[in-house]
Amino acid sequence: MTWLVVLALLLGFGWQSGESLLEASNRAHLRYEARLIADELTGQVESRLQALQRLAERLQSQQDQGGARLGDELRGNDALLEWFDGLLVADAVGDIQAAWPDRRRFQGVAIADRDYFRHVRAFKRPHVSEPIRGKASGAPLVLFAVPRLDRAGRFEGLVGGVLRLRGGGLFERLDRLRLGQEGFAAVMSASGTFLFHPDRDRIFSAVPDAAFNPWLELALDGWEGEGQGPVLSGGDAYQAYRQIWPADWVVGVALPQGQVMAPLQRWLEHLGWRVLLVTALMLPLMSWLLWLALRPLFQLERQIEAVGQGRRHRVALSTGMQELRQVADTFNRVEVERGKALAQLRDRQAFLDAILASSPVGMFVTDTAGHIAFMNAALVELTGYDQAHQRQHVWLGHIHPDDRQSALDLWQYSMASGEDFLQQFRYYRKGGDLLWLEVHASRVAIDGETLGFVGTVKDITERREEEALRQWEAEHDPLTGLLNRRGFERRLEETLADCRKTGTPSSLILFDLDHFKPINDEGGHALGDEMLRRIAQVVSWEVRRSDYVARQGGDEFAVLLPSCTHAQASRIAESLRDAVREVAVSHQGQEYRVTLSLGVASLAETDQRIAEVIGRADAASYAAKRQGRDRVVAHPAEA
Repeated sequence: MTWLVVLALLLGFGWQSGESLLEASNRAHLRYEARLIADELTGQVESRLQALQRLAERLQSQQDQGGARLGDELRGNDALLEWFDGLLVADAVGDIQAAWPDRRRFQGVAIADRDYFRHVRAFKRPHVSEPIRGKASGAPLVLFAVPRLDRAGRFEGLVGGVLRLRGGGLFERLDRLRLGQEGFAAVMSASGTFLFHPDRDRIFSAVPDAAFNPWLELALDGWEGEGQGPVLSGGDAYQAYRQIWPADWVVGVALPQGQVMAPLQRWLEHLGWRVLLVTALMLPLMSWLLWLALRPLFQLERQIEAVGQGRRHRVALSTGMQELRQVADTFNRVEVERGKALAQLRDRQAFLDAILASSPVGMFVTDTAGHIAFMNAALVELTGYDQAHQRQHVWLGHIHPDDRQSALDLWQYSMASGEDFLQQFRYYRKGGDLLWLEVHASRVAIDGETLGFVGTVKDITERREEEALRQWEAEHDPLTGLLNRRGFERRLEETLADCRKTGTPSSLILFDLDHFKPINDEGGHALGDEMLRRIAQVVSWEVRRSDYVARQGGDEFAVLLPSCTHAQASRIAESLRDAVREVAVSHQGQEYRVTLSLGVASLAETDQRIAEVIGRADAASYAAKRQGRDRVVAHPAEA
């Protein structure tokens, strides 16, 4: 066995060294390739944007001469078609004035609703769009856009260059790139869409999420570096990621692990036959010599086994090996002491079992590995499971899935560090009832050596339910069950923070009820409360489950729409106006209805406080009131 272990260690060391060298060299190669591709694409993106900028400056002199003159200017710039699949010019309201070469296809097309148009109009600087499907062609593409500004710096429209994702010229070099037999490069947008992939069917499809490849998720968030993870074609690969900042793209280069390790595997297979041959020749000789040397040890082994089974009381060897006789004498002394210690241990264990069993608090004992060795009757009654069930580690599966990992991580940390374990989590007792438990476990040690852990378990379900009820009541309106002002503003703060961090569009709708005062005056507050409850119900039905609806006070309401564009928010506001118009309450034969005056505003990355976006939505709501009520008004800056 020693001989086999030595040979195995040599082979293992050779494999480990070779693997480290191959991994280091291939990571450096991937790092170089990713940087090379990223630098080249960055230069090409910047060159295309600069060319469009120069074209926009030449078009400045043609801005008053109509689409025909602009079309002539585009035709005079045919050289740009080496870089783009099409050129277009749009005015300040998003209508396409000229296009080349597919000018007929773009007739009557408007791009005012496109995010890239709104971005260029808002920031007045060059921009590369997210992957989109063209309105005219229906093909997946990206659009390079630069603003057209007059001499005063006012937005006059944009000049755009269309680049098809399938068959476009920007990624021609990547088509020819070869990294061994299976290595490849891909380009993705930071929003998570493939722009280029060797598998053409994946172009314009979504990038896998973090559960599939966390390195890819980090790269989409702006990280640059190397890692190892799965690829869509199957298996693991060494990967490198670099950013193309002007376009907000990510370059990923992958080299399958099997391809990297193939030379090392062939070397090991070639060497393995020789190792097996040498081992087979040496084993018989070494085994015979070892048997001669170990015969006295075999005799000692048999006698120790007999002592352990109670067939002998001591070891008696007849051998000329002085060392073995000393081992036998030492064993005999240890056996006598062990017998005395076992007797004392049984007495102490009996007292401990009696104490734990009589305690009204749930208690348990674990070994150093965390396996439950004892549960008292109170804990069995609390959980509904006996000790035999818990020993099989099934107890972990009864913790609520949302609390399970954090409880397990803290438990493992406590096992390793010896620190107290104190955690509250939800637990399904036998029968399906959900409990809140508080578990506190402390280390048991003698002379610094850990023997195990002793813990207590308390049922805190009632206390947690009371805390949850107080938290709900603090943030909800008791009449309608909607969020109150406090709860709504907390969620608006969180959404604004996400908007500033990620640039995700979100919107806010504020409205109050038109003609609500007569309901309270003529029908009383009870009728007014009934109207408020019905409107709260209707509004909650009309919005998405991810949206937040609040009653700000009186007849004032608010709707927060995370991840919602301004156009979508306006449509939702219209649906709310239509739905509430159908709500009616009756009193003494008189039917009462209300309408809504709604103000819509979008959250902006430049907003520092929620008061800014609330102010814009509030101003739009007042404008709806002034314009005759029963209407939707967007804030003027966003209309």
